[in-house]
Amino acid sequence: MATVVIIDALTGETVEREQTEAELAQAKADQAEAKARAKAEADKATAKEVVLMKLGLTADEVAALLS
Repeated sequence: MATVVIIDALTGETVEREQTEAELAQAKADQAEAKARAKAEADKATAKEVVLMKLGLTADEVAALLS
């Protein structure tokens, strides 16, 4: 298990403890969500590139057309 460090800014007291099962589950869920979001963004970028290739345009040409 991972260690959680809690520092009380007012007193300077430091508490170290192991993560609870709920905290571990949430961390795993957060990691899975981050991976899914990154994959979705990469897929979206790939889809844009495919459209540009089908149109025969480069990203610079599209930027010039839209500016």
